[in-house]
Amino acid sequence: MTSAAILDTLHATFGFSAFRGVQDQVVDRVLAGKSTLAVMPTGAGKSLTYQLPAVALAGTCVVVSPLIALMHDQLRSAAANGIRAASLTSADSEEAREATIDAFRAGELDLLYVAPERASQPHFRELLSKAEINLFAIDEAHCVSEWGHDFRPDYRLLRPLLDQFPAVPRLALTATADAHTRADILAQLGIPEDGLIVAGFDRPNIRYVVRHRDNPVRQIAALMAQQPGPGIVYAPTRKKVEDIAGKLAAATGRPVLPYHAGLDPQVRRANQAAFVASEDMVIVATVAFGMGIDKPDVRFVAHAGVPKSIESYYQETGRAGRDGDASMALMLWAADDFARARQRLAEVEEHRRAQERVRLDALALLVETAGCRRALLLRHFGEDPPQHCGNCDNCLEAPGVVDATQLAQKLLSAAYRTGQAFGFGHLEKVLIGLGDERISQRGHDQLSVFGIVGAEEAHLLRPLARALQARGSLVPTEHGGLALGGDARDILKGEMPVLIALAAKPERRTRRSASGAANPLGDPLFDALRELRREIAQAADVPPYVVFHDSTLREMTARRPATPAALGEITGVGTRKLEAHGEAFLAVIRQH
Repeated sequence: MTSAAILDTLHATFGFSAFRGVQDQVVDRVLAGKSTLAVMPTGAGKSLTYQLPAVALAGTCVVVSPLIALMHDQLRSAAANGIRAASLTSADSEEAREATIDAFRAGELDLLYVAPERASQPHFRELLSKAEINLFAIDEAHCVSEWGHDFRPDYRLLRPLLDQFPAVPRLALTATADAHTRADILAQLGIPEDGLIVAGFDRPNIRYVVRHRDNPVRQIAALMAQQPGPGIVYAPTRKKVEDIAGKLAAATGRPVLPYHAGLDPQVRRANQAAFVASEDMVIVATVAFGMGIDKPDVRFVAHAGVPKSIESYYQETGRAGRDGDASMALMLWAADDFARARQRLAEVEEHRRAQERVRLDALALLVETAGCRRALLLRHFGEDPPQHCGNCDNCLEAPGVVDATQLAQKLLSAAYRTGQAFGFGHLEKVLIGLGDERISQRGHDQLSVFGIVGAEEAHLLRPLARALQARGSLVPTEHGGLALGGDARDILKGEMPVLIALAAKPERRTRRSASGAANPLGDPLFDALRELRREIAQAADVPPYVVFHDSTLREMTARRPATPAALGEITGVGTRKLEAHGEAFLAVIRQH
């Protein structure tokens, strides 16, 4: 197929006149029958790189996807673009499965979605031999690697399926994979090294902000006031999910729902469906939520505690701003988050422990850095970014940097000389010379460290203690004390400096209206088009973004097309959508 023909298919199916980023490189390899691993950031259009060849080539593309919710989201979008797609999942009725199998055998499917558990079974391989296959697409391919942050053993069983069809190219797709994980994916899926395409990891539309957690409900409510669109809040436990969801709903008046594995399945599905369809809802969830959501208009992701790794952080924050519009990623952290995370390292298999420790150290550095957070994040994935991004909290409001090496030596000495059995409150009293009965009974007022911290630096003790716990220099004991760990002895010997960042006070920002977030010019036509989109989506029982993205409506507002041909030139208006909705949108445009 010629390049011109592919571009025609791209425009007719998806409404795009050109490829983005490395999409064309990936599609070219697939059309040439070459196996490929594509590492592309969330929002870069990974699904298009297999959906377009699936439409352009004879036969069916088999898509291995880890979650049923993600499959159903993809099916909705495919159907809206006129792509013939179906799934074989445990959630489908027997009648639906039989219809899908019949359609597949008859060559009437462009896409067939399956979970890895089904794809690895012999009976599924037998089914595939009954029709023509043009491509195997393995989505969320980091799941195949034990070095990946979401390892799924069933992904390891895919190789026999792939090898049974040696002439069919393999396309593995992921947004999150460091060099070690990428090498493992290539080996596990039998993709040659020259098949690796890395698009880069930068998501410039996401603003990264990290704050010490003091009152998470208040802090997240403030974020919600600034970001009126849909949002995801990740909480570490089911109990925290319920607590934060209830308090945010009461504090903000916004629709807020919980999501976790402990909810009744019907309630969980209903909450997820409500969020996907909403244009302003916030969902509070455990990390089980998100991989199966392809919602492009999420305006913020907030973590009420640190994620389990820097890869998880990148993956989870990447669920914001898939549509390319400005979005926010807020992480709230406390020292005990890292204490618990370091304790959990003991539960990791020994051969993986060192790598997991590196990831946790990278996360600690991310929260404590005074430099550009985006640059640090991208360097972790092997990139060489500029020193300043201009769109993270540290670049926008530079923190103060204090050399706290001597104060760290004093704090560590106090922990050591008191027997490494007391918490921060006790150590702080010893260091500033605040005696009480407990201190005098133990003779801690007689220690050389008693009263050695003056008033001018006492205020630095608490942020310093947080920083030392984040990097593992101070570790909690099982009885609540603080003990020396990590590089503590190097600090005490003066061989390791300790610099701490003191966050600048954030500027107060005025609340924006929900309409103003998506409609910065305040044009009534945009609001009218959005209302029409909402009505069409409700009638079709699909989320509004499946009809058109906000960016498409903004382009309609700016260009005001008067004919079907002119409307068809708007980005995101493909042939199927033009036929289905063109006259209705043109009618609204004419009214304005």
